[in-house]
Amino acid sequence: MTVLPVIEMAARQFRWSGIPGSAVVVQQLTLWIGMLGGMLASRSDRLLGLSSSSFLPESWRGPAKVLSGAALAAVSTCLAWASYVFVTSERDSGAYLLPGVPKWTALSIMLIGFAVIALRAVSHSSKSWKGRAVAALGLFIPALIGFVIPVGTVGVLPLSLTALLIVSVLGLPIFAVFGGLALLLFWNAGTPAASVPVEMYRLVASPLLPSIPLFTLAGYFMVQGGATVRLLRVFTALFSWIPGGLAIATVAICTVFTFAGSGLTILSLGGLLVPMLVKTRYPENFSIGLLTSSGSLGLLFPTSIPAILYCVYSRTPMPRLFTGAILPELLMVSCVAAVGIYMGLKYGAVRERFVPREAAAAIWKAKWELALPVIMVVGLFGGFGTLTEAAALTAFCAFVVEVFIYRNLKLTRDYREVFIECATIVGGILLIMGVALGFTNYLVYAEVPAKLIAWVQTHVESKYLFLLLLNGALLLVGAIMDIFAAILVVVPLIQPLAAVYGIDPVQMGVIFIANLELGYLHPPVGINLFLSAYRFKKPMGTIIWATLPFLFILMGTVLLITYVPWLTTAPLHWWLDK
Repeated sequence: MTVLPVIEMAARQFRWSGIPGSAVVVQQLTLWIGMLGGMLASRSDRLLGLSSSSFLPESWRGPAKVLSGAALAAVSTCLAWASYVFVTSERDSGAYLLPGVPKWTALSIMLIGFAVIALRAVSHSSKSWKGRAVAALGLFIPALIGFVIPVGTVGVLPLSLTALLIVSVLGLPIFAVFGGLALLLFWNAGTPAASVPVEMYRLVASPLLPSIPLFTLAGYFMVQGGATVRLLRVFTALFSWIPGGLAIATVAICTVFTFAGSGLTILSLGGLLVPMLVKTRYPENFSIGLLTSSGSLGLLFPTSIPAILYCVYSRTPMPRLFTGAILPELLMVSCVAAVGIYMGLKYGAVRERFVPREAAAAIWKAKWELALPVIMVVGLFGGFGTLTEAAALTAFCAFVVEVFIYRNLKLTRDYREVFIECATIVGGILLIMGVALGFTNYLVYAEVPAKLIAWVQTHVESKYLFLLLLNGALLLVGAIMDIFAAILVVVPLIQPLAAVYGIDPVQMGVIFIANLELGYLHPPVGINLFLSAYRFKKPMGTIIWATLPFLFILMGTVLLITYVPWLTTAPLHWWLDK
């Protein structure tokens, strides 16, 4: 996946013919990596869920896990059956991806993947055979609904949706929530279940989607290769003389690595940064809150995977969105850094004298990693290749830098671990995106966007009131829904509404992603809160309290971005003029 796009990019520069069918191969590998990653995530119980089961009493958690395991087995079995129908239809059609490669052979990984996830849902549901036996009943629920109960039977849909809501709260993975919703609604409408895997494959077939696993891989190469330590030395050398300099360095490095995932920055940098902040006299709770809040900053900078997906799905030109997002993102980063400066002055945080020699040495030591963002931006906006090719070039360069130049990433020791970890994260994301698109397709089929537009226009006349309500709704969505699922489900609903109220599409994208940044911090189920509680072994209440001031500050910046469109449109107009 990494090598083929790099070869294509190089071939184009030298006017060579390239490798026939390489783009198709890379797209199909995206599907395979997504499904294999989903199986890996199910093996280690890392399929993304709401994690609200952690609030349950200890005695309830065992039965809750059995119920959610049964539900996961039921949904995955149904998706496996739907994939079988899809694979069979493609085999009967005789379609080929490449000469000698039937299309159905590539699609078969969907059937295998969902079947494996269903079986693992049963095996992981309980340590006792009785609990597993109860969970195994979920394997037979699809057959009951699909072959015994007639389509559209009165009362089945409300009862099934209620049960799905309950197991969602109990910890059912997000992909199974949307998959279950889509399957139930399509079943009630008499639409074939194969519609869900068809939509999933349609998403994977996007020429831009392979950039997601490739950018993620680049981030993992850098983190596992020790880039965080070298870049932290750079930021510390440059800012430690300023009041709150270490806090600024913390915000800066977390923002840089957000493209690799907010969880990655918290988990990999937490053990390094928080002790450093405490040592320089920052309070521990403030240090944890700062790192937790900074973990989701940077989602509007170039190469941000959620921003890329938003552009793909909303058909917003990528250069325009990233240009319009420059000032809003800098505003959010600056506000968090300003809190660090204030706390540094308040508590007399230790400052170090600026030493030009140390700053130069730190920059020289990290020069190759400092060059990687430049490669990303030049590859993306310089006209040298597509988004996927720019992502592949970034991953390839990160691999070369960490393995052969710094030599901190060992092929015999670390390479396999990096790939498995990256595939696990990517698999969880792509599963959510695929089934969420199936659910979105039903919403379009049921004309939900048109009905929503009519209702909002009837009840909300003011554009500014609409923006306020939109911010509140997106804040709630970001707290309870994964950002990738939110893009696929919510964007088709709000994009037409934004057009009705005359909101610039780029500003709408900035508002959307900025709100979802806050969702990572919003109690009770913001994902960054759980990651910090896990990393620092603190009660959830302590993490929420430590993060709350930053949440309110970032809410204020989002309102400013919403009601001062100049922040978005001024850079955009400057770029268009150029």
